[in-house]
Parts: sequence; structure tokens; C-alpha cells
Amino acid sequence: MNKKTVWIINQDASTPETGYAGRSYYLSQALSRKGHNVKLVVASYHHLMHSPPECSGLYSEEVRDGFQIIWVKVGRYKDASSKGRVLNWFRFAWLLRGLVGQFGEKPDSVIYSSPSLLGYVGAEYLSRKTGARLIFDVRDIWPLTLVHLGGYSIHHPFIKLLQWIEDRAYKNSDIVISNLSNSVEHMCARGMDRKKFHWVPNGFSLDEVSFPSPLSIDIKDQIPKSGFVVGYAGSVGLANANNILLEAAKALKSYGDIYFVIVGDGAEKKILSEFARKEKLSNVIFIDSIPKKQIQSLLSFFSCCYFGVRDEPIYQFGIGANKIPEYMFSGRPVVMSYSGRGDPVSKAGSGIVVPAGDHLNLADAILTLYSLSDNEMAEMGECGKKFATENFDYDCIASQLEELL
Repeated sequence: MNKKTVWIINQDASTPETGYAGRSYYLSQALSRKGHNVKLVVASYHHLMHSPPECSGLYSEEVRDGFQIIWVKVGRYKDASSKGRVLNWFRFAWLLRGLVGQFGEKPDSVIYSSPSLLGYVGAEYLSRKTGARLIFDVRDIWPLTLVHLGGYSIHHPFIKLLQWIEDRAYKNSDIVISNLSNSVEHMCARGMDRKKFHWVPNGFSLDEVSFPSPLSIDIKDQIPKSGFVVGYAGSVGLANANNILLEAAKALKSYGDIYFVIVGDGAEKKILSEFARKEKLSNVIFIDSIPKKQIQSLLSFFSCCYFGVRDEPIYQFGIGANKIPEYMFSGRPVVMSYSGRGDPVSKAGSGIVVPAGDHLNLADAILTLYSLSDNEMAEMGECGKKFATENFDYDCIASQLEELL
């Protein structure tokens, strides 16, 4: 394929040093390796960053891993629910207009990545002014998620604004991609031409997961060295259904050699810790979040990995959580609390999936894995690793995206 200039715009992206990298960063890296000229446009701050960059002007440039990062200066805010976060959505969208005519040659393609929809308006403006193909990357279906999981009314004025932008994006984008395999049904119901849709899953950097950074001694010392360890790594929020995991831990606390390790931080951690203390769950261990490059080292200490979500209709459109490919690549079986469609664990045969919100079924699934032989566990885990390597390596995913540029 001829070399293309590609601008990937994701307000919530980051680098491994500032946050947790992710889809847009790794796709930028992979596309640049294929010879394309890639610019990743990112906000200078969001609540998912642990070490935000210092930016003096409205736009700051950085070259790394073969591509250019453009930091767009926005304000700082307290947490995900702060009004400052919403103000930054408007500011970022407006400042995207200022990228026209800057930073070298015009883009051939502009990829705008959700969930924030306000920035799409700025990306559409860039596309029109530069004549670039416009690709809308739907990582989360907003405003539907805000309604189903956030409890907002569809009649709220801001939700109505977001709905107008979402419908406009499906209509005016040249291509629509998503990590949610069944999201096309929602999009078509909102007026999108089905021919525009392409499934582009989340994945991982094969180099990063193959050569992880080691865990610190402090983290290692907190993980049980024997017994059966059910592990979770990621954000500890309401949507992650760690409360169901703790209910399962309560049901299994008579098993002295089954442990539950939750690694990460988030709004629900304090509540979950208090629940574990109140219920005297000595089988539950909480560990602070670790750098993303250490995740595979962490997963190697687990017997199986837990993933869960709430029982919500939004998941009929699929699941695109980053941790699922990483769990599968680890070679550990996955126990999954999920009632939606399109889960890769079932496709790969690499674990057990139980209905979301059902802690007793989850406990039974954990006991099923607990009763397997080492060879049976290894075989199940290897199915996941093979599936993940064949389907979720970002170099392979970039080859798929390359055909759409």
C-alpha cells in the first residue's frame, strides 16, 4: 500500500509513561512501522493519566516510536465525574480546528476515536478542510452507555446533544469502525449505512506482552505463593463488577487455599475493601495499580483471571475491554461474568463464562477450574493464548485498518 498520512485523534489516549497507552497509541505505532506518516492527537490531561506531560503552548509536539504525538493543552480536573472533564471535551473539540495548516502535510485520513463525542465535530471540520477521509472509531457507544450505566435520562439536554453528534457521525463519516463486534446493529438503527461498518478489535503490543517488565519485590510479596489464585487487574469501578467477585469470595471463604487478588485503583476500591473487612474475607487481597508493562508479569502469578461487567443491555453489542486480550495472552484460563454477545473467551474455549451478576454461578465456575489438573488448566490457557496471538496482535490489526485508510 502507498504511504498515507494518518491523523488519529483520541482525547483520552496516552503514552506508557503518562498513562496506559492503549488502542490509539499501539495502532499509531503499528501503522508507522508499516511506513505510514502517523500523528496521534491527544489531550494533555485526562483522569486516566498518572504522569501528565507539561505543555507550554496550545499544541506541543513529541516524536517517539516512529510517529508524532501532538499534545493539545487542556485544563486539569479532579476525577471522572468533575465538571472540568466536560469542559475539556468542549475545549479539545474547539482546539482541533487550529490544527488545520499546521504540523506538515495534510492528512489522507482522519480517525476520530470515541467515547467523547464532542471532539468528533472538530475532527469532521479537519476532514472537510483538508479533504481527508473521515473514520469514526467507536470504542464505547455514547450516549447509550451514559443512559444504561450512568443513569442519565434520554431527555437530558446534554444527552440530546450527544445523540445528535452520534447520529451525525454515522451519517457523515466515510468509514465507521468499532471494537464492539455487534455494535453495527445499533448503528444501523441510528441510520448508518451498514456498508460503512468494519470490526477492528482491541489488542496488545506483541513486543510489550512478550517482554514484560518484572514486578517489584513489594508487589510479589503480597501475592500468595501457593494455592489457587483468582486474579483481577484493572480499574476498580462499578462497571467492573468486582462486587460479584467478592460475593464469590465470601461463598468460597471456607476453602483455605483459594485466594482472590484485586490489583488496581478506582472509585469502588474503598467500598470493596470495607466489605471484605466487614465479612472477614481473609482470602481477599487488594494491591495498588501497577505499570501496564508489568501486567503480564503479574498475570503469571494468577491461576486464573477474572473479568466481569454488570448485567446491562448495552453488552448485547459486544465487549471490547483491553484486559481480555491481555488475559488470554497470559495463558491463564479466564472466568468471566458476562451476559452479552461476542465474548472471545467462549470462542477460544479458554475459560468459563457465567451470567453477569450471578455470584453463585461464578463461585461454581471457580471451583470447576480449581478442580482441574495442571495439564487441563494449561491446555485451556493455551487455547486463549493461541487465539489472542492470531487475532489481537496490533500489527495484525493495523494491517486490517490499513485497508480502510
